[in-house]
Amino acid sequence: MTDDEWHRVLRVNLDGAFYTAQEVARHMVARHASGDTSGGSIVFTSSGSAFFGQQRGQHYASSKGAVISMMKGIAVEHARHGIRCNALVPGWIESDMTAPVLGWDKFVANVMPRIPMRRWGTGDDFGGIAVYLASRASSYHTADVITIDGGHYSF
Repeated sequence: MTDDEWHRVLRVNLDGAFYTAQEVARHMVARHASGDTSGGSIVFTSSGSAFFGQQRGQHYASSKGAVISMMKGIAVEHARHGIRCNALVPGWIESDMTAPVLGWDKFVANVMPRIPMRRWGTGDDFGGIAVYLASRASSYHTADVITIDGGHYSF
């Protein structure tokens, strides 16, 4: 892996999440300072690679692990302003990006038996959790990592 590859992935996955969260939090803190106690919610997206690593993808795994650590730090720092931060960690989700590997018979034969729900996830599997995290129903839920993986990461 080249230095350029390493830094490109960290810029996209880690720097992008950091600068976005920093700007959003700035507005939420200002709103809180003006008397609005509704707080807010920042939801990050990480990856199972943060937990298990990824062969030939150390840059990706490192960036996604750093997103989780960063989220926890931001959550602790901004909780006094009513701001909650959590991270979603998807398992194998059907998408344009995963289509090549999810269509590979050898991969499916190896991975699918280790997913207790016996299916790939879809974008719809995130909707309810994202709505919950964005709503007041999650007003005491912060600094958490939520996996959406059909049970795959339990092994």
